[in-house]
Amino acid sequence: MMDSGTRRSACVLFAIFITFSCLCFSSSSKTLQTSTTKKNVWEWTKWQRSDCNRYGGSWVQDTSYPLYNSSACPFIRKEFDCLKYGRPDHLYLQYRWQPSACDLPRFDGIEFLEKLKGKKIMFIGDSVSVNHYESLLCLLHAAVPDARITTQTSNSTNTVTFEDHGVSISVFETHYLVDIEQEQIGRVLKLESIKDGNTWKDMDVLVFNTWLWWYRRGPKQPWDYVQEGQSILKDMDRMEAFRRGLTTWAKWVDSDVDTSKTRVIFQGISPFHYHGEEWGEPGVTNCGKETEPVSGSTYPGGSPLALQVVEDVLSTIKKPVHLLNITTLSQLRKDGHPSSYNGFKGMDCTHWCVAGVPDTWNELLYTAIVS
Repeated sequence: MMDSGTRRSACVLFAIFITFSCLCFSSSSKTLQTSTTKKNVWEWTKWQRSDCNRYGGSWVQDTSYPLYNSSACPFIRKEFDCLKYGRPDHLYLQYRWQPSACDLPRFDGIEFLEKLKGKKIMFIGDSVSVNHYESLLCLLHAAVPDARITTQTSNSTNTVTFEDHGVSISVFETHYLVDIEQEQIGRVLKLESIKDGNTWKDMDVLVFNTWLWWYRRGPKQPWDYVQEGQSILKDMDRMEAFRRGLTTWAKWVDSDVDTSKTRVIFQGISPFHYHGEEWGEPGVTNCGKETEPVSGSTYPGGSPLALQVVEDVLSTIKKPVHLLNITTLSQLRKDGHPSSYNGFKGMDCTHWCVAGVPDTWNELLYTAIVS
């Protein structure tokens, strides 16, 4: 039997052991937590950085393109389905984007579905986001044409799920990202309000876009007044309104999105082609007779001011956001629009044929989130 002194010594030793163990466990937990945090940051940094600027380059002819037959894709709206509505030239389908200092991996739909198994991807924006979304669906459908697919439509959202992989691809249509609300005075564009954010933030990949509607005027303008703070105005400088609305979105990303599990991407400005002087053809007023890209790697008309606004606002976001900078490569594709082959009367040099240029946007997206 131990005497009282021996028992006291044993108790002291046991207490020291327990204290030391707790300290070690606490230190280990902190180290693990720090390591995990650093790992997330490192993964994001690795994802954002690249040894190659894949957005700088030129278009080269490649007869192995397009990546799918648009007539076999069930997801294309008629306004983007150029071949179905009689576009006679097919050369626009046979161009591949070639970055200046490296290669752009060819889209692999099976790898995309396997790497993103169980994930939810959402495109959020105007009809250019629909362009992007439908191109991705066609690319995936071409890779797994016999896959089990379900579709769902609710409010502003359309979702297609590839059931065998549990991958859902959605599009949420919104012109401005910020809200338009019906009030007594009329429809008010609220530059400091995003109420749809709760629908977006739990996705695994978010791809945002807005620009097309900010300069829309006349009967098709979907608001009557614009509100910033307490001020309600009949109108304001549209570029400044764009900046302020985008700043509200940026603050929402910082406050509401958990970027340790959700990747946030902003699609660059998608250009239109109605002014031939921009690409060296003064007097041309649309894209109707364009059948080839602009040669080289620079666009004579320069970058749109809206892209500078996007870059400025993105630079203020504390959380990692990737700019899918499709602007210059798309500017070079004056031949890529539906023009009059869009299922409607009229000339469309704003949207893009599917198959076509949006497939390259998705090759870049594929590289950003899979490679």
